[in-house]
Amino acid sequence: MIEIRDLHKSYKMGSNSLHVLKGINFSVQEGELVAIMGSSGSGKSTLLNILGMLDELDEGTYSLDGVPIANLNETKAANYRNKFLGFVFQSFNLINYKNAMENVALPLYYQRVGRKERQEKALKYLEQVGLREWADHLPSELSGGQKQRVAIARAMAAEPKVLLADEPTGALDSKTSYEVMDLIQKINDDGNTILVVTHEEDIAHMCKRIVHLKDGVILEDKKVEQVRAQQYVQ
Repeated sequence: MIEIRDLHKSYKMGSNSLHVLKGINFSVQEGELVAIMGSSGSGKSTLLNILGMLDELDEGTYSLDGVPIANLNETKAANYRNKFLGFVFQSFNLINYKNAMENVALPLYYQRVGRKERQEKALKYLEQVGLREWADHLPSELSGGQKQRVAIARAMAAEPKVLLADEPTGALDSKTSYEVMDLIQKINDDGNTILVVTHEEDIAHMCKRIVHLKDGVILEDKKVEQVRAQQYVQ
């Protein structure tokens, strides 16, 4: 599903250059649930941005679902993101003046899905995250956990090949974090491929594989016995 070979990325810092990713080799099979861990400056955000086609690599190769991702202009990158990827962010990134249903339907608008079908799909995914009755509520009327559930429903509505979750529990308390991870695990149980960037050990162990980054290289890449979040959700 994801294949990265000898990936390098540097940024210009005045007259100097900062080498952030240093020859990353990384692959993800369809249906995996992978945690990417690393301290600030490890390169995990840069890697996620490249995976999400929000930034370009300098050297190496990246293919997604068999499609080489290279030399994309903004339009093509946007089209590929809409086709292949769903995003979940720590800050939810919901549009404040749109209700939950409208937020979830937004990716479908960019896919040129008709209004009636957009609404039907949005309600279906809100149902899946347990928020069908909150469809008409604005983000300001939702708790942090509910906002993240709406964000996950929005990410899944376009039926992406890969879900990229950047610190999805970072703004939530422990109980709500486990509820969100329970939802992510259930989405993965249905066969969806998910990458979770996190700095939290307990959240990482709710995935099936942990990739540790440090100073732009992969220190460790191991499969782990998954901890089910359900046991912490009452």
